[in-house]
Amino acid sequence: MIHSLSGGELKINNSYDFAKVENLNNGDIYWYISPFPSLKINDIVLVPLKENQIKGRVIRIDKNVSEQSFPIPIKRMRKIIKILS
Repeated sequence: MIHSLSGGELKINNSYDFAKVENLNNGDIYWYISPFPSLKINDIVLVPLKENQIKGRVIRIDKNVSEQSFPIPIKRMRKIIKILS
């Protein structure tokens, strides 16, 4: 466990892989957590959107990003459901 100079413990942050996904229906862009190490740019994926599931195309992948450095709170992020192709 790492301690700060003031005597408290520093929180150990998790890191995640994030994917920027383009909605194939209308071109909207959303960020998702990727639980798939094999995910590649241009893969077609199934992702949640509101109460539905949609197909999207991966246009960017950011690997091993700290949850503190990502602009969207990790609790609000949703995960890619599966890779379709």
